[in-house]
Amino acid sequence: MMDTSLATGVLIRKVVRLAAVLLLGSALSTGPARAADALEKEDLKFGFIKLTDMAPLAIAYEKRYFEDEGLYVTLEAQANWKVLLDRVIDGELDGAHMLAGQPLGATIGFGTQAHVITAFSMDLNGNGITLSNKVWEQMKAHVPHADGRPVHPIKADYLKPVVEQYRRDGKPFRMGMVFPVSTHNYELRYWLAAGGIHPGYYAPHKGDTSGQIEADALLSVTPPPQMPATLEAGTIDGYCVGEPWNQQAVFKGIGVPVITDYEIWKNNPEKVFGVSRAWADENPNTHIAVVKALIRAAAWLDADNNANRPEAVKILSRPEYVGADYEVIANSMTGTFEYEKGDRREVPDFNVFFRYNATYPYYSDAVWYLTQMRRWGQIPDAQPDNWYSEIARKVYRPDIYAKAAKELIAEGKLQAQDFPDFASETGFRPPQTEFIDGVPYDGTKPNQYLSQFSIGLKGDEVVR
Repeated sequence: MMDTSLATGVLIRKVVRLAAVLLLGSALSTGPARAADALEKEDLKFGFIKLTDMAPLAIAYEKRYFEDEGLYVTLEAQANWKVLLDRVIDGELDGAHMLAGQPLGATIGFGTQAHVITAFSMDLNGNGITLSNKVWEQMKAHVPHADGRPVHPIKADYLKPVVEQYRRDGKPFRMGMVFPVSTHNYELRYWLAAGGIHPGYYAPHKGDTSGQIEADALLSVTPPPQMPATLEAGTIDGYCVGEPWNQQAVFKGIGVPVITDYEIWKNNPEKVFGVSRAWADENPNTHIAVVKALIRAAAWLDADNNANRPEAVKILSRPEYVGADYEVIANSMTGTFEYEKGDRREVPDFNVFFRYNATYPYYSDAVWYLTQMRRWGQIPDAQPDNWYSEIARKVYRPDIYAKAAKELIAEGKLQAQDFPDFASETGFRPPQTEFIDGVPYDGTKPNQYLSQFSIGLKGDEVVR
């Protein structure tokens, strides 16, 4: 159901804009935005999950960047990622804050079959892995310390003895993640496997989508806002989630975040803004206008070394957005991260929304997600390298992004140096090496990348 305050705000803004049009004979605008009559659809409804990385949507709304483009947007929190995706596919939502794996998973038919695309990457980093106090106390004995504090990054190697003891005691070791095609699932699996803990396989060709075949640690889905309560109840022993739900565990004294995804893969891509391919085809001008507003919001969030973050935290803490305490959200959004209670460290890039070309939809980011789907059996059969590239190009749309960015440059709202060089950009990042296990990743060579891992499917291997 639409949040009343957001719906009322949209109605008020529409009345104000209509009055301006009648009085001035032109659409209310802060600059030379596209004419309102060029938009195929002006009234839009976007979905989101209550996480801090939905911030570009909230800021585009609150700073009236959507209105600058002639758009009347309502934002609506969704119950979970499945409901959100289904509503975008069914047309109940025009678009949504999505897990990066959702457009890819839907397009290749894992779980749901539908062509979903993205022309905007919402952020880099932003997740963490939290363990229960009990597990942390057992793991802590194996973690190196310096000056009385744990040495970071904390690898899953130090968790492995704990998991092995659980197995000897005949007890399952359970961890939560937010969705089968979420970054959180793949980051948690990557971290565990790098420490010699098998996170399990999927076998959709056999009708097994549990993801727990051959698993040392059993991973299952828990909606983000429910993670702390599920951990406190003892149903799971740890989880991987976005903020503010790791910091919430610290504030409640029920768990310890042991590692951020920045430490697993430096400046990893996170959420995207997704729409159905049919919607994008029907509303090309509207789509560009939406991306323009989101780019401006992302730039505002990172401007002047995060100077706007306190204001952003105040906005996000409101119940219609994330609805967590200001202090909880600020603990990570303003450049710090608290691990064990009192162990607060500087992590200025924990949340990145614009710098490092964070908003650009790189094909190589899409390919990485596809390699993880293959590694853990969600893609059950071997695929050639060109298949990965073809799927990435079907789903990730830097061409739409470039049109939006060029309009913003022409309007003087942003500068060319704020973006990749569109004339030479291939959509593939240079090979990346800053992973916790040191394994290099080249998006143009997905099968070679997969062949480097001791745990996970590679080559022609299939889960039997």
